[in-house]
Amino acid sequence: MHGLGNDYIYVNCLEHKLKHPEEVARIVSDRHFGVGSDGLILICPSDRADFEMRMFNADGSEGKMCGNAIRCVGKYVYDRGFTDRKTLQIDTRSGVKTLELTLEDGKVSTVRVDMGRASLRARDIPVETDYDDFVSQPMLVHGEVFLVTCVSMGNPHAVIFCDDVEDLPLEDIGPLFENHEKFPDRINTEFIELVDRQTLKMRVWERGSGETFACGTGACAAVVAAVVNGHCDAGDEVTVRLRGGELKITCREDFTVLMEGPASHVFDGVMEIDL
Repeated sequence: MHGLGNDYIYVNCLEHKLKHPEEVARIVSDRHFGVGSDGLILICPSDRADFEMRMFNADGSEGKMCGNAIRCVGKYVYDRGFTDRKTLQIDTRSGVKTLELTLEDGKVSTVRVDMGRASLRARDIPVETDYDDFVSQPMLVHGEVFLVTCVSMGNPHAVIFCDDVEDLPLEDIGPLFENHEKFPDRINTEFIELVDRQTLKMRVWERGSGETFACGTGACAAVVAAVVNGHCDAGDEVTVRLRGGELKITCREDFTVLMEGPASHVFDGVMEIDL
């Protein structure tokens, strides 16, 4: 399944457990010797929500949250009859998220997610700094000074505003941000071009996966950073244009964030893995 081209392999763990998901993620994500994906998603039972989502990056590291993946989880469980509810609670490592499903011909087409409250506190991200937050702070990377705003959406993001996202040498600078000493847990990095006050254009380098076609939490972090830096207005719906399509993001004045976008099923299959 994919959300705007941010593709993951989804495994139904409601009845059966998957052993060694970290190693499975590395194997299946390989686009030459596996299925090929940005990572692995497990759909599990939950004691405190309708379902639980666990997500693993292509390198096997476990992430706390994925906005594109959680929309696909909502589509998976509804379309396959595991629930008939159009409002769902999904447990993640960054807390329980509320999903509102929109149907088309009896199947989920788009999902709106209450992503919770963003945090700008450096210790929540985390960022190695003496400041309480890290907003529009200069960083020297690849011989160039970038102004960086860091946001936690349950996972860490560094947002950088630039004139033209298409000309960025992302393969070169992405890993340098991801593994920078200021970010002890590594970081996802969003490069944002300001189109107007309700439209952003974005490319993203995801920790553990590299450049992806879309990142839901990254789009949320981008809009939060745009509001904090005065580029967008709190409460307005902002369109974020990603390589895989568009997301609609609203950052409220209290920094709670709503995200709406599509979820798509590609194919089902069986893969034999020797561990």
